Amino acid sequence: MELNIGNIDRTIRIAAGIAAITLGLYFESWWGATGIVPLVTAFARWCPAYRIFGISSCGSSSCKASH
Repeated sequence: MELNIGNIDRTIRIAAGIAAITLGLYFESWWGATGIVPLVTAFARWCPAYRIFGISSCGSSSCKASH
């Protein structure tokens, strides 16, 4: 599995995932569970949608150092 999520993208995904879960808890909504997806992709550093569309947010050093 080739990494395709860079450091900035990863940080944004973590923040968005935590925000979605927090809002879901605050409003007592199951929609907060959608925050799990950006968290999982951020920690795996791999996004299946990016692979399908041939996108990579990896910079020259952000993904190479993690390999």
